[in-house]
This record gives sequence, structure tokens and C-alpha cells, in this order.
Amino acid sequence: MSPVDMEGEPLVDAPDGAPPVRGALHRATAGERSGGLVLTHGAGSDANHPLLIALGTAFAAKGVTVLRCVLPFRQARRTGPPTGRGDVDREGLRRAVGVLRDRLPAPATARVCLGGHSYGGRQASMLAAESPGVADALLLLSYPLHPPRKPSELRVAHFPALRTPAMFVDGSRDPFGTVDEMRDAVGVIPAVTSLVVLDGAGHDLSSWKGSTGSRTPKRDRGTALRDLAEMVAEKFLDWLATAASG
Repeated sequence: MSPVDMEGEPLVDAPDGAPPVRGALHRATAGERSGGLVLTHGAGSDANHPLLIALGTAFAAKGVTVLRCVLPFRQARRTGPPTGRGDVDREGLRRAVGVLRDRLPAPATARVCLGGHSYGGRQASMLAAESPGVADALLLLSYPLHPPRKPSELRVAHFPALRTPAMFVDGSRDPFGTVDEMRDAVGVIPAVTSLVVLDGAGHDLSSWKGSTGSRTPKRDRGTALRDLAEMVAEKFLDWLATAASG
């Protein structure tokens, strides 16, 4: 696989007066699936996070075109947390969905999903709650249910308004929310949902034990991420086949 296949094609769409869309496009390399997926990053990262690259590659190999996009707060400064303008980040995600849709073979009928890791997934879910038609489904990785050690500070006020099908993928050792806390939170969402728990994984998901249930020390990080991305892509697409039409 070439470096372009692995890392995608650079994409910039920056019209006057609107949040620029910057990132990388992974074009579908198989015809068995269709549609697109916008993925974005957490508060301490950017679109070049290795997990997002691995997911872009995995989904593209299954026929889904993926846009990894950089949120506006990260475009404004290379380091540091979000600036508190979540509305601008959500508008950036809205534009990213449109930019990706325009690059699909049949934009009017293509299924486009939206998601991201941690903060990026939270903003994606908030956008979907505000604008139910913005995406056909959500893929939310390590949803930051609450700050570590602050379980009372829940970030779920928008969940009762979320009517877009959503798959949550969370580690069993994520300090941003226990499995039981996630199940309770997801239970108030009126849309079709799924919660995939990765045994042994923390917030970055990289410590997932794998399908065998045990860690494999000889497996390098790149291989582990590819295995994780392959599993997530397959589960999401299998679930989406029924969830989005249910």
C-alpha cells in the first residue's frame, strides 16, 4: 500500500466567510460499500492522529470514502485545548460533511456519516442533535462522558434530542466514563444506538486486548492500530446496514 493510500490526499476547501475545511481524503478502494464518513480528532490532537489514519485506511478498503478533518480550533493554533467556541467547531464539521458529499459519485443519494474521537465525537453528536439531517449515522470513539474523577459533570444534555443512529466505541478502562455510566447515558438517546466495549482499552483505545482477550506484546503499535481500525470499521458498517434503515 502506497503512502497516499495510507495517509490520504490533502484536502483544503477555504471559501471566504466560512470555516475552512482542511484534512485528508481517503478515497474508497473497493466497490462493495458506498457513501462517506467524516472523522475528526480529540481536544489534544489533530486529524493526523494514528488512529484516525488507520480508520481512514480501513473504511476506504471497504468502499467508504473518508475525510479526516481538522477542527477550526486546531486550525487556529497548533497546540492547546479548544477555545470554548464549540459552535465554530460544529460549523466546521457541518461544512466538512458538505465538502465530502460533493466529492462522492452520487452526492444527492449518498449516505454520509459523521464521527470522531473524544471531543470531536462530542461535537459531532451535538451537531447531529441540533441538525438531525446533517448525517445518516454517528461513530463516536471514546465519548468524553465527564472529566476524569468528576462523574457529576456529565456532558449529555443534548442526548435526549439526538435522533441520529449512533455507535459508541469505548474502552473498559476509560477515565472519562465507566462502562456502566456509558450504558446509562446512551439509554436516554431516542435513536438506535450501539455500545461497543473494548476490553482493557483506555481513552486512546490503543491498549485494546484484541479479539483473543489477551495482549500480544510482539504486535507493534502499527499492527495493533490496523487490527483495531479493521474491527471498528466492520462492526460499524454491519450495524449501519440495519440501524440507518430501522
